[in-house]
Amino acid sequence: MVSLTTISIEGYSFNAVTVHLPKTTLLTVSNENGYIMCGALDVGLLNTHLSDRKIVAGRAVGVKTIDQLLNAPLEMVTTEAESLGIHSGMIGKDALLKMV
Repeated sequence: MVSLTTISIEGYSFNAVTVHLPKTTLLTVSNENGYIMCGALDVGLLNTHLSDRKIVAGRAVGVKTIDQLLNAPLEMVTTEAESLGIHSGMIGKDALLKMV
């Protein structure tokens, strides 16, 4: 099952997607500039093989819900995210606000 909802953080809208798969759940919250995602995100791949795309993204591990993703510290972020002031350890919703 897939669920898509719009959430608001300090008046800014983001798309929250939950994908229930066998034995795992994929979570992402995004806007037109970037996204945060659960541990399934391969930040290394984005920074190396897809670096020309300049993807703004961060990964939080151990999260099972959108609320947990928003409140968890990011374990890893892309180089492009770092250029916006997003860093490892930053809470998900704070990183999203830097993407507006």
